[in-house]
Amino acid sequence: MVKASNHDGAMDMDDYLQKYNQWLNAPFIDSQTKAELAAAGEPAEIEDRFYKDLEFGTGGLRGIMGAGTNRVNIYTIRKASFGLANYILDNFGGEGKARGIAIAYDSRHNSQTFAEEAAKVFCACGIKTFLFDELQPTPVLSFAVRHLKCIAGVVITASHNPKEYNGYKVYNQHGCQLVPREADQVIEYVNQVQDIAAVPVSDADWARARGLLDGVGREVLDAYLDAVHAQSLYGDGQAKAGLKIVYTPLHGTGLKPVTSVLARDGFTSVFVVKEQQEPDGSFSTVRTPNPEETEALALGIAKAKAVGADIVLGTDPDCDRVGVAVKHNREYVHLTGNQIGALLVKFVLEQKKADLSPRSTLIKTIVTNDLGAQIALDYGLNVVDTLTGFKFIGDKMTEFEQSGTNEFVAGYEESYGYLVGTHVRDKDAVVATMLICEMAAYHRKRGKTLADALDELYQEYGFYLDHLDSFVLEGINGSAKIDAIMALLRTEGKDILPDVAEVIDYSRGIQDLPKSDVLKFILRDGSWIAVRPSGTEPKLKVYYSIRQPEESLAKAKLELIRGLVSRQIIEI
Repeated sequence: MVKASNHDGAMDMDDYLQKYNQWLNAPFIDSQTKAELAAAGEPAEIEDRFYKDLEFGTGGLRGIMGAGTNRVNIYTIRKASFGLANYILDNFGGEGKARGIAIAYDSRHNSQTFAEEAAKVFCACGIKTFLFDELQPTPVLSFAVRHLKCIAGVVITASHNPKEYNGYKVYNQHGCQLVPREADQVIEYVNQVQDIAAVPVSDADWARARGLLDGVGREVLDAYLDAVHAQSLYGDGQAKAGLKIVYTPLHGTGLKPVTSVLARDGFTSVFVVKEQQEPDGSFSTVRTPNPEETEALALGIAKAKAVGADIVLGTDPDCDRVGVAVKHNREYVHLTGNQIGALLVKFVLEQKKADLSPRSTLIKTIVTNDLGAQIALDYGLNVVDTLTGFKFIGDKMTEFEQSGTNEFVAGYEESYGYLVGTHVRDKDAVVATMLICEMAAYHRKRGKTLADALDELYQEYGFYLDHLDSFVLEGINGSAKIDAIMALLRTEGKDILPDVAEVIDYSRGIQDLPKSDVLKFILRDGSWIAVRPSGTEPKLKVYYSIRQPEESLAKAKLELIRGLVSRQIIEI
């Protein structure tokens, strides 16, 4: 008999066919879901939908929407919510029930439905639930958890993933995504939910009548916008009014908060990309709503050319990441996450230098290049590295707040996530957009673009060239290949890659960092290569940070190493 691979909870063929038939015949499965399954037909499609249960991992749930145990749907959302509810009840008891949980959602298809289903499970378990009345950015959810003094939070989003995806991210009482020590406990509770038919689901009207379900309206967003605007660092109103800005929310949640805070901050020439301003779960004008990709800003740049804008900004669907292109020498130049981060560090520290202290600290991730860190060190800051994922930056912020040993100034990651201020514990594209515009206005007044400012940093610190290759390896075979590549690199990576001076294997536990499946190869010239499986997508990610005296040398070295990685590792 043909067998499916038995890893990551995968099932034999008999098992997933049995599960498929159970769903087709179960009375509690709705007719629309059954019709979708009946239409699936092909064995390979059935296998992919049922060969395993969609894992609730350290990043919560994320996957393709659809019918089946390996898909995001109301039943997998209910299962995750019941597991989280049981975790809250067992660990926080009556306090957890009373403080409750906040739920937000983005513009993706089914996001509001999934949020409502989660709320009905929490209410059925007696947990007070605060459900936003309309879609909101992820950083607003992080803020709301602290503002409403909740015990936890959930946001329904798949961030910048393609339209077929959705997800379920969990936040602790500090407004920070769960880190492994917390997520591992929640995962155990979720995995204990074996019978999805037994998950309790309340009626929304019943929950409201008993005071278990409250809506969250404009007042929380206004409080958040107040907190964001409090991070303003540049007060030259004339310079701000003179900056022409094009902004696109890429069909997501950013329109209201971003345009509101820019208006509060004195930016009067803001042009919104009309074709992308309304929420649209199909993301109909872009291949994928990811501001890391230059294509996502194409309509924004076209608008910028038409109005003569100085800068283009685009936020992803849940508005926690922002991409930037700036007008320079009559062209629009895209800036990378590392470049924006370094520029922000320089700008923020220059504006705040009178207020810095020996406790002032910059936090970045291990796959973020070292330019921002070098700048921070020159301003006398402490620099702390965390694992990949802003939740680790948020966790450090909470640690600083509780211990008083350090003072958070800024944090960022190469994947276009930035934070200044302690109003949230996650990356925040709203505050980042405001500060990037302030930074652009500041340099424009001095006759410079952000590209000019970046060149000045390179002249002082050397040229940094960064690149990310993401290799999509889907399904059972893809997962096995990712495992094989990581195993090969652990045993032979130092010999395969050129000029390796040091290998850092984060799976062994480095300093006080949690163990993580990440390898980092430090080269003799200070460049590095990092490799890790994605925690949210079926991808192997390879990060390159090349440091050379000049751009041409960096480009040549990058192409050499990328070719080597592709030939000798990915194509095995």
